[in-house]
Amino acid sequence: MKNSRTKSITAFFAIGYVLVSAAHAAAEPQSNATNIIHSVFIVPASPREGRDPFFPNSTRPYKNAVPTVSHTADLSSLVIKGFSGSVDHRFVIINNHTFAPGDEGDVNTSSGRIHINCIEIKTSSVVIEIGGERHELFYFDKP
Repeated sequence: MKNSRTKSITAFFAIGYVLVSAAHAAAEPQSNATNIIHSVFIVPASPREGRDPFFPNSTRPYKNAVPTVSHTADLSSLVIKGFSGSVDHRFVIINNHTFAPGDEGDVNTSSGRIHINCIEIKTSSVVIEIGGERHELFYFDKP
């Protein structure tokens, strides 16, 4: 009796093994070609196209992007509000944004934001760069 029980259990496991391996062989694809999914990352040119999720205020992703500054920037909307600092370390305030020589930033104007690079601060004027073009803004005291 013990011998017949062992034979039936062995036969049961053998049939199960054959069924499982047949099902596994049928589930495998017939072709050897596999579909490889490639990850594609497009570098955004501006914050409107995308931001770094870990550093959302960072401008690092946009450094190598082609500048999309319109050359029709309205310079009349840029106003020097004042100067500050010592003689050897000057600051200029343009539309409520403070710049030192070498600083760059966005300034709000009536026609939208303008990205400014401060090149040089003189006694009564400042040399700025907008979209690769240099301009000089003069300070006018209002009476």
